[in-house]
Amino acid sequence: MSKKRLFDDPCGIARALNAVGERWALLVVRELVFGPKRYSDLHRGLPQMSQNVLAQRLRELEADGLVRRRRLGPPAPAYVYELTERGQELEPVLRALAHWGSRAPLPEVGAAELSVDALLFALRATFDPALAGELSLRCQIDVAGDRFRATVAGGRFELARGEHSEPDAWLTVPEAATLRDLVFAGAALHEAVERADTEVAGDTARLAALLGCFPAAVRYPAPQDPGPPDPVSPGPVSPGPGSPNAELPDPAVSVRSRRG
Repeated sequence: MSKKRLFDDPCGIARALNAVGERWALLVVRELVFGPKRYSDLHRGLPQMSQNVLAQRLRELEADGLVRRRRLGPPAPAYVYELTERGQELEPVLRALAHWGSRAPLPEVGAAELSVDALLFALRATFDPALAGELSLRCQIDVAGDRFRATVAGGRFELARGEHSEPDAWLTVPEAATLRDLVFAGAALHEAVERADTEVAGDTARLAALLGCFPAAVRYPAPQDPGPPDPVSPGPVSPGPGSPNAELPDPAVSVRSRRG
């Protein structure tokens, strides 16, 4: 294991970087802003990060008091990682960085897609109260099965993982890229619905207004026509060890061999 590099500088910025300055550290924090995650879910949101590096960053963030690991109770006895109170204090720092970085050029074609949490965090960082005006809306947003509740009122935007009890509108998209195109690439909501990969319900006029409240300093390319759908597979295939839906072992959990 490589030793963590520290800045020998008493400045507060340097001391902060001693905790979160290593590569990937702040992106791990970003993936935990909306709530706890299992190790597998963390890795799924950071697919270009090796499992060894992820495990090392989690250990370092735990040692610095920014992340803790806890065991869930029944019926799902699994371990999850979550931000501590000190770790949650990094959210405004991440928002400022996201807003500042949104003016930088986009990566080359072929770069990794935004994770669901990265995209939803981008909505928090880019919301413009001036564009929202008097808009008032409670919206349920489902992205690839991950549910978020969004609320706009009085020029404020709140977004959290979970469900609204009585939303005014619903938006369901199959993947983060679809929502990204609707918000940051100028894709029309009715066209996404016509392609049958997006579902909407409720007050769609106010929903469309909400999607226009997130200005992008650098716009994503307009979505291309995907063409005819691929042939349907003859049957389901169980996920193998290399499947993106397969469960990854948490390296912090010791594995004991079972006796026959």
